[in-house]
Amino acid sequence: MEGQGRLGLVFFLSVFVLLSLSQCLNSAEEDENSLKLELIHRHAHPQLNSRPKTQLERVKELHHNDMIRQNMIVHKRRLTQNPPENRGTVRGDNAGIEMQIYSASDFGLGQYFASFNVGTPSQKFTLVVDTGSELTWMNCRYRCGERCRENARINQRPVFRADLSSSFRPVPCLSRMCKVELSNLFSLNACPTPHTPCGFDFRYVDGSGALGFFANETVSVDLTDGRMTTMHGVLVGCSDSFKGDNFDKGADGVMGLANGKNSFTTKATQYFGGKFSYCLVDHLSPKNVTNYLVFGSSKKETSHMGRTRHTKLELNLIPPFYAVNVVGISVGKRMVNVPVMAWDATQGGGMILDSGMSLTLLSQPAYRPVMFALEASLTKYERVKLDGVPMEYCFNSTGFDKTAVPKLAIHFVDGARFEPFVESYIIDVAVGVKCLGIVSGTWPASSVIGNIMQQNHLWEFDMVGKKLGFTRSTCS
Repeated sequence: MEGQGRLGLVFFLSVFVLLSLSQCLNSAEEDENSLKLELIHRHAHPQLNSRPKTQLERVKELHHNDMIRQNMIVHKRRLTQNPPENRGTVRGDNAGIEMQIYSASDFGLGQYFASFNVGTPSQKFTLVVDTGSELTWMNCRYRCGERCRENARINQRPVFRADLSSSFRPVPCLSRMCKVELSNLFSLNACPTPHTPCGFDFRYVDGSGALGFFANETVSVDLTDGRMTTMHGVLVGCSDSFKGDNFDKGADGVMGLANGKNSFTTKATQYFGGKFSYCLVDHLSPKNVTNYLVFGSSKKETSHMGRTRHTKLELNLIPPFYAVNVVGISVGKRMVNVPVMAWDATQGGGMILDSGMSLTLLSQPAYRPVMFALEASLTKYERVKLDGVPMEYCFNSTGFDKTAVPKLAIHFVDGARFEPFVESYIIDVAVGVKCLGIVSGTWPASSVIGNIMQQNHLWEFDMVGKKLGFTRSTCS
């Protein structure tokens, strides 16, 4: 740790969420209803005013954020902590939270957001939804007296006024939770008095960061039948000092959905069904085309376009990320010659799914062989070089025939295979120009299935059974 605290290379999922939740009934009991929360792409938010003007600008920004995120993943692996072993009691198989998802295409980015209601009475905020981060935190003021009552917004942004919440409970700096359990979340060592809250200091690799302290709070969520419920004892961060482009563009903090003991995912799956799922619409869809992020079960049926396949969900392999065991990649039904170490997490490789990274990233040993196999089918198209575009292979797409492109498939160790749509790995970047939507990572490093390659599939993460289910879907 340098300066005030440790270097926290925790980047957030580019997915932003508007969790519109109200103060509600205290009923996290078994229920046959689902719980519904709205997720909106960050560029769909009316207060955002910095959307990229073109698809090309959008791709450049996506790649910039993805490279920051890859650095975070590499760093996080070096600081690996054991994931939670005890996930508590699942409260019924028929209950669930549903969060409505919108694409960011209309506003320039592949990110999503939702509103988040926290405190008693509840206060609403816009948080980045991040499957690579374990901590949920927000713009917050505590023990600021009358200023908390007078200033509901600072710099045109909402502020969580912790003094006005009867359920706000700071974590003491002398507690075991601060010194041991929260050490992986970059808790600070400073503890001037026994009653001083446990502090944290995040420093992101893009220069953004947040300084604050931990507390336990109540989060309010809506059931699909119109009723409401509350989740108690949710760990949150209260931050009165932060900086960064994401927070300048409408986000009030981060919603941590990684596989960590104190993440919102862990808390929500304890309440609702022990699993979560999502179905990402095409990343170029307008914002009125929606799908859902679900914790637990939902009465709504997402349309399937084939049978559901399953593979083992590796929760202990590259924590806190969601990892899968890959044995290879095929292009046109022929396995690509990739060194085995690229898929072996014990040798520095492996593969994770990350809904916060837009482009798919392959570690250096896997990248070149896979790209060579895909490029061979595109040689008849004029190659194009675009300044600032991260993808290596782009071409004039006039007369492009996707049926002539060999199918790419990712093969898992237990026989399942994931076959993304061609549009998910040959993507539009400008008028008349397409690119192979795969970028090279470093080594050693995890490969990452990004959210564009995941689109138009329903993904279900069974945290109890440790299974990953996936099937093609229209996400409608």
